[in-house]
Amino acid sequence: MTAQTVSLQVTRPDDVADEHFLKALPKAELHLHLEGSLEPELMFQLAERNGIDLPYASVEEVKKAYDFTNLQSFLDIYYQCADVLRTEQDFYDLTWAYLQHCHDEGVVHVEPFFDPQTHTDRGIDIGTVINGITRALDDGQQAFGISSGLILCFLRHLSEDEAFATLNQAEPYIKHFIGVGLDSSEVGNPPEKFAEVFAEARRMGLKRVAHAGEEGPVAYIEGALDYLDVQRIDHGVRCTDSEAMMKRLQAEQMPLTVCPLSNTRLKVYEHMSQHPILQLLERGLCVTVNADDPAFFGGYLLANYTALAEHLGMTRQQAARLAGNSLVASFADDSTKEAWLQQLQKACE
Repeated sequence: MTAQTVSLQVTRPDDVADEHFLKALPKAELHLHLEGSLEPELMFQLAERNGIDLPYASVEEVKKAYDFTNLQSFLDIYYQCADVLRTEQDFYDLTWAYLQHCHDEGVVHVEPFFDPQTHTDRGIDIGTVINGITRALDDGQQAFGISSGLILCFLRHLSEDEAFATLNQAEPYIKHFIGVGLDSSEVGNPPEKFAEVFAEARRMGLKRVAHAGEEGPVAYIEGALDYLDVQRIDHGVRCTDSEAMMKRLQAEQMPLTVCPLSNTRLKVYEHMSQHPILQLLERGLCVTVNADDPAFFGGYLLANYTALAEHLGMTRQQAARLAGNSLVASFADDSTKEAWLQQLQKACE
């Protein structure tokens, strides 16, 4: 099943999508860093619980620090905030808080990322991380009907040997995650640096995704496709620099997990009105909407959809197609996708 095979009938298709319509659309979120959903309020609660002194006096002071100039300025504070995550219950609480947002916003399926190296490098056992997250995901399925598939990400500013060590540590828990990804500092860390560990992940039967073409060049998108054999590109917006790459992505129906609010907060684009996601949608690329690190970038999934409506005039038809793309681009089975698409069609009527 590809995005091009999905046909939706939308009432008043040319109307600008409003929040009520957007919330009602069943949606999947495919690009979400759990550590990036750590709200300042929860960060202070966990710091107190774990006896950690934060370098901030208040929630307001933390939020003032979220004035980023680029990806690295965000990552510096991102890793600092993650230090409050110490116990299995911490990781449960983090994930559960995220799922509550999803439940409120019409999200039916999530495939969240987590960064084990951020925690194992601090002496946290990888089982503590995975068990806390998966317990919450299981409870989210029971309480909210939100299905999930967890994705383990390697930090690309570290070595491939360290990525292999992480994969080996995670192997006893392989039933709890469906794939591997690649994130952190993009520039200077091309995808081919991790070709062997991704090949090993494929041999283990794991899905493969990678951040590429956010701050990095089009060549990184090409590298992720050719060296890592990925099944989705995370971000990918720099494909607009190459007509050949846009044609390739369209022809292959390679999903792009685009994060509009993130792209503007990290200055990939100065203003949402400059964002190319709807242009790529109209060209037939399988683009999807995602929140990336919502606690840091000003909103969860619904806020990203509403920003596109507000600043780009996204229509109901376009919104429905984006939601449909997210469902189709997930790693769920085809029968589940068909059921979601039937729900989506009803929401469009």
